[in-house]
Amino acid sequence: MRFQILGPTTAWQADGEPVELGGPRVRALLTLLALDAGRIVTAGHLVDGMYGARPPEGVANALQSQVSRLRRALGRDRVEFHPAGYRLVADPEDVDARRFELLIRDGRQALAGGDPERAAALLRAGLDLWHGAPLADAPHAEAAAAALEELRLAATEDRVQADLALGRHRELVAELTRLTAAHPLRERLRAQLMRALYGSGRQAEALTVYEEARKLLDEELGIDPGPDLTAAHLAVLRADPSLTPRAPSSPPTPAVSPTHPRTDPAGPMRVGLRSQLTSFVGRAEELDRVGASLRDGRLVSLIGAGGAGKTRLAMEAAAREPGEVYFVPLAPVSGGVPQAVLAALDIRDALLHGHERSRVDPVDRLVAALADRELLLILDNCEHLVTETAELTDHLLAACPRLRVLATSREALGITGESVLPVTPLRLPPPEADDPLGYPAVRLFTDRAAAVRPGFAVDEDNRAHVVRICHALDGLPLAIELAAARLRTLPVAEVAARLDDRFRLLTRGSRTALPRHQTLRAVVAWSWDLLTEDERLMARRLSVFAGGARPEAAERVCGLPEDVLFSLTEKSLVEYVDGRFRMLATIRAFCLERLEESGEAEEIRHAHARHYLDFMLATDPLLRTSEQLVWLARVDEESDDLDAAVRWATEAGHLELGFRLLAHSACYWWMRGHRSASSHLADGLLSALGERRLPGMDEEFAMCVLVSAWNGRSDEELRSQLSEVQALLPIEWLPKRVEFLMMLLSMFTGPPSDFAMTYDLLGRYGDRLPPWQQSLAYTGRAFLLQVLGRTDEAVAEFERSLAAFRRIGERWGIVLVLSGLGNLRQSQADHRGALALADEALEVARELRAYTEIGEALCRRGDALAYLDDLEGARADYREAAELARMKGSMEIRAWALLGLGEAATADGDFGTARDLLVRAREACPRSWYSTGDTWERIETALTRLDTAGEPAGGGEAGDGETGDGETGDGEAGDGKTSR
Repeated sequence: MRFQILGPTTAWQADGEPVELGGPRVRALLTLLALDAGRIVTAGHLVDGMYGARPPEGVANALQSQVSRLRRALGRDRVEFHPAGYRLVADPEDVDARRFELLIRDGRQALAGGDPERAAALLRAGLDLWHGAPLADAPHAEAAAAALEELRLAATEDRVQADLALGRHRELVAELTRLTAAHPLRERLRAQLMRALYGSGRQAEALTVYEEARKLLDEELGIDPGPDLTAAHLAVLRADPSLTPRAPSSPPTPAVSPTHPRTDPAGPMRVGLRSQLTSFVGRAEELDRVGASLRDGRLVSLIGAGGAGKTRLAMEAAAREPGEVYFVPLAPVSGGVPQAVLAALDIRDALLHGHERSRVDPVDRLVAALADRELLLILDNCEHLVTETAELTDHLLAACPRLRVLATSREALGITGESVLPVTPLRLPPPEADDPLGYPAVRLFTDRAAAVRPGFAVDEDNRAHVVRICHALDGLPLAIELAAARLRTLPVAEVAARLDDRFRLLTRGSRTALPRHQTLRAVVAWSWDLLTEDERLMARRLSVFAGGARPEAAERVCGLPEDVLFSLTEKSLVEYVDGRFRMLATIRAFCLERLEESGEAEEIRHAHARHYLDFMLATDPLLRTSEQLVWLARVDEESDDLDAAVRWATEAGHLELGFRLLAHSACYWWMRGHRSASSHLADGLLSALGERRLPGMDEEFAMCVLVSAWNGRSDEELRSQLSEVQALLPIEWLPKRVEFLMMLLSMFTGPPSDFAMTYDLLGRYGDRLPPWQQSLAYTGRAFLLQVLGRTDEAVAEFERSLAAFRRIGERWGIVLVLSGLGNLRQSQADHRGALALADEALEVARELRAYTEIGEALCRRGDALAYLDDLEGARADYREAAELARMKGSMEIRAWALLGLGEAATADGDFGTARDLLVRAREACPRSWYSTGDTWERIETALTRLDTAGEPAGGGEAGDGETGDGETGDGEAGDGKTSR
């Protein structure tokens, strides 16, 4: 199915038949979803785009009704529901706007590469996709439509440039005359018209165009012509030979089809780049410089004073870049930059089935994930971690040749090859300027002021006050925005007077010498002075939340009604985003200082930690029910605050509170793969506890020890603690408070000494257990029966466990059982049964968004397909698993996938490729992990069989098969069973 949104919204079936979409709301919904095809669009964004600033009552039901109508038109599977919103299931390239962007990107690359003929063809193909005003059926999506219009105009300029290079000067004069009339202040078009006129033998007219442009810029904006127009003027005056056209060429045949441009098959992934709520003012030149630097080099650092807008500039520049972009916010990180990057990349640990895993160095995991990946990594706010960030960046750039890094910091990273771009304050007008709006600092103030006081404009009465405000704030964007916000309650003259009194330190001479926090402290302190006493109370107490708060949480912890919170939002001290109230980092730091000064920090932090304990006590059981997807997403919102609460409880000596918080967060951490950070929290608690033990806290202590162990640490102290846990909680023990402990305990304290006795003991529990524990007990009995050799009984017990987990709708447990049952079926040579189980496990793992488990299920399915002589199907699964494992840094899954591909190549007789793949599998396989023992043994066996088959130990020619990223040639293989 194809979609058109560059004009009236239409949808077309694969056979070319149009789809009847229905009314305007359905078309608006499809337009917004198609704009981000393949990605989740939040319900709030859809509501804003469909209804604007005044949505109807019951807007959630109204949105759902429109979604239902769209599903009836397109097909139910075309529009997916997710906890965070909705997703149009479509290849981004099936949307004309995305194809347009890709064609324009390729055209610009061709133009920059000196191929104007191909550039012109590509740019024309992209521009031909337009058939009206963009996003015409989504009238409230003005910002996105404006961005597309700007891209269209810029693409037209690029196409004109390509045509000029091809000598089509005479053909362009009429078109450029129309374009400059429509866009009289567009200097590039003026310069192109001058070149076209000169190339047509009309030098005098070319000079007239320049004079008209110079006069217009002076009268309208009070500025001189820019470098492009000036260069064109000088070239015409000097009769520069470069202006002489080459022999014109006829319009070329399109190099690509507008429907199927040559580009990557998947749309770019952009993670962490938040949609901005305000316009971006005054950084056009900086944006171009950042883009050029990213094209010319691999490391670009934006440096400048606090509040200068480095982060926003980085985000805006990244939004223009093709390919994958990941944003890593380092401001909340106190140490562990590699872990922060892993988290941003969503690289998590696998679902474990063994006792212990050796800890893998985070930097090695990053290298494994990024080695062959074309990606832009944004490291934001590096100044407090500059040495660690520099070392990591240097290592990654050396090991990952296709990686680019864009960093923001107060100082450069100091790495060879670094391109340093200063981000200075916005340009300020001289006091006597006739048109101060020609300067970006004043434009920013005016834009933000109009947002809070509709109708505000710079005029003769307030011009001097506005210029004074911008000068007093030294052109710093954050300070200007906060000043404009005060126009809600103060006239502009009074704002100017107060700023003159408050910011006498913000002078031109000392601008670069002042530390960032002092500059921003003055801005925030001035805003603080305008708050009521209740607002100050709420602001300083709200700062205890690390990741923002929902209104009910803020009301409970801060002890003030939510109306005060809403008032802070109105006064720009707090922002409301995705249902949560958040403070800017600098404002929060200021308010934290006020909290410490107030003497109530201990009380508020205790209330914060107690709130999160109550939250997890209520939520933890729900993570093991049919509602787990909703509640996992809900706890995701609170993850930063959970960590902060445990950390504070540890540091403040509230150990019982800390142990309880950690114990009831463990299930969430395990399911989400947040094992590194949580183990550090557990280590801190155990260190603070020392040799003491808290009465009545055996379960919480045990869980803390297990969380400490799950990062693979195996020192003597931990072994002693695990032995203590084993003695505290013997095999017949059942958890009373910490239910998830039942799953983890045997995994880390070792198997039972008597399997038969343990099996009988689990059977005696019977119906006394709660549903989830009962389902897990069935799984434990199945594993024990398998060890005891009672295979048929093990299968029955696995199926009983699977049925129990299905009854309660617990997906993680389902994946656990399907994995164990599939392994057993494979060992019984029931490969069709194993295949069906792998298919089901894959479906559930995808629903959970558990990427490592997806890779494991693909490998299991590949093994089953190979035994069933479907080597092409097996190869496809192994390749997908290898690519997914490479992206996520899952080395054990990558080893398994490469092993499967190597065995397939062996069966195909391609011994050179097979050996290469198997050696790479052995290099990737974590040998010390309990769960990779079978994989390691299979690799060694496969290599031995290669030697037996006569392949030289040094390897051979790989033939035509590719070995990069686990891919091999496409030849048919022989009997897959011979390699297993």
